Amino acid sequence: MNRNYAKELDKLLEASENKGKTLFLHSCCAPCSSYVLEYLRSFFRITVFYYNPNITEDAEYRKRVEEQKRLIGEFNQKKDGAYPIAIVEGEYQKESFFQSVKGLEKCKEGGERCFVCYELRLRETARQAKERKADYFTTTLTISPLKNAAKINEIGERLSKEWGIAFLPSDFKKRDGYKRSIELSKEYELYRQDYCGCIYSKLEREEAKMLAKTHLK
Repeated sequence: MNRNYAKELDKLLEASENKGKTLFLHSCCAPCSSYVLEYLRSFFRITVFYYNPNITEDAEYRKRVEEQKRLIGEFNQKKDGAYPIAIVEGEYQKESFFQSVKGLEKCKEGGERCFVCYELRLRETARQAKERKADYFTTTLTISPLKNAAKINEIGERLSKEWGIAFLPSDFKKRDGYKRSIELSKEYELYRQDYCGCIYSKLEREEAKMLAKTHLK
């Protein structure tokens, strides 16, 4: 039976005892976090955790993390009664990504290599959330139509038991969440890329573009 993670999240948000609790939120980039922050900042005291060792190029990493900080600054300037958002930048450990996915380099995007990458990032998120005594942890990754929300939630729930900290279920792309993230990206003129950040995803995307151009000729 397929679970409706969006409905599960709604139930948690409806519970009055969750109002004002702390959420340690892994973010892959500013565009993906935009809708998630808009949606959750009135419910939780959010700390964004920017931890993405999968981003291969240093310049790309810096560009994305600076955009994340800029977006949070924009939200924090709003006078709408929502909770202020904090940010923690994790260590940029791209060697850990390459070690984790060794032997999976040729996997297609969305396959086993991505599952390993999800766990790499979520494991560090859970560890830090526990260390900081957060009430919940989760990730923005489920907003992407290219990401496997069921697998992400499965990993998050397993790590929740391992670390003893509650995982917030999600499928943020539901109810036009992904569409809204695109609208917010335009509104705030956020830097966007069409690949997740790793060299394998980038090469696969470039190959697809080349094939598309060939077919148009």
